[in-house]
Amino acid sequence: MTDTTSSAPIAEVSSRRQVLLLASRYGTLAAFALLLVFNIAVTPNFLAMQTLYVNLTQVAPIVIVAVGMTLVIATGGIDLSVGSLMAISGAIAPMIFMGKLFGIESTGLAVTLAFILPVLVVMVFGWFNGFLVTKFRIQPIVATLVLFIAGRGIAQVATNGNLQVFKSPEFQFIGLGRMLGIPAQVILMIVVAIFAAALIRYTVVGRQIIAVGGNEKAARLAGVPVHRVKQLVYVISGGLAGIAGLIVIARNAASDANLVGLGMELDAIAAVAVGGTLLTGGKANIFGTIVGAFVIQLMQYTLLANGVPDAAARVVKAALIILAVFIQQRANKT
Repeated sequence: MTDTTSSAPIAEVSSRRQVLLLASRYGTLAAFALLLVFNIAVTPNFLAMQTLYVNLTQVAPIVIVAVGMTLVIATGGIDLSVGSLMAISGAIAPMIFMGKLFGIESTGLAVTLAFILPVLVVMVFGWFNGFLVTKFRIQPIVATLVLFIAGRGIAQVATNGNLQVFKSPEFQFIGLGRMLGIPAQVILMIVVAIFAAALIRYTVVGRQIIAVGGNEKAARLAGVPVHRVKQLVYVISGGLAGIAGLIVIARNAASDANLVGLGMELDAIAAVAVGGTLLTGGKANIFGTIVGAFVIQLMQYTLLANGVPDAAARVVKAALIILAVFIQQRANKT
């Protein structure tokens, strides 16, 4: 005779786990689809090309930074410094092509250096984050808090706290230009996403990143160079933050060290969490991060377009993060 009393709870737990796993895997896509349907039905001019352009150009820097954040979180770390690194990159670039650093103004060489040097500088700062985490074994949230606080101060000191307004069509192409009708920054976003997805899926380094986040001790015993892997992801995160900083100032035709990248670390972490990457490490869902970034951007646009204040949008964003983390935890424990 079958013991139905014991099998029923097991079936119930299994069913609940399936629901949670489905929510964890497809919940972000479902949220994105619901936002699209709602906006098509309610928000005026949502399907206009201008609306599409605005949302794509707003989300591109978030995706670029969030991809770097995904790699860091996959190793079990976190990077709070990305917003400040954007400010540093955004402060240095105009100083180069406006002739304040090398005396070469608005030339091809100056613009080229303005694209390269700021990114290299913030990659060094990213290495510094990784150095604190690996050499001194400082918790990532504390180690990156150093540049979260000091980084924006560095940018402010470099510019004497002044707004840098400029007009440089060559440089601004990264933020305003189009190729075959597609915004240049969106193309750059796609390239970054493909690179990161290929890195995780097809390379030894990608497997090492996941191994370090999944079980650092086991990875070390297996011969994975844990310190080098951790330093690498912080360098990549710094470099991508630097690129995002260039996009933002190019789009605005101005660099303000007080505002560039402000709050970006929260948007990036939110995109990663909503996208399904475990904040405890051991997983990197690049596609989920991209969808998560679009959900956050579209949610914010939806609220603002329908008269909801920005403060309320931040509350909803926080609620989304809590819900995403809750579903992940329940799916793993059930």
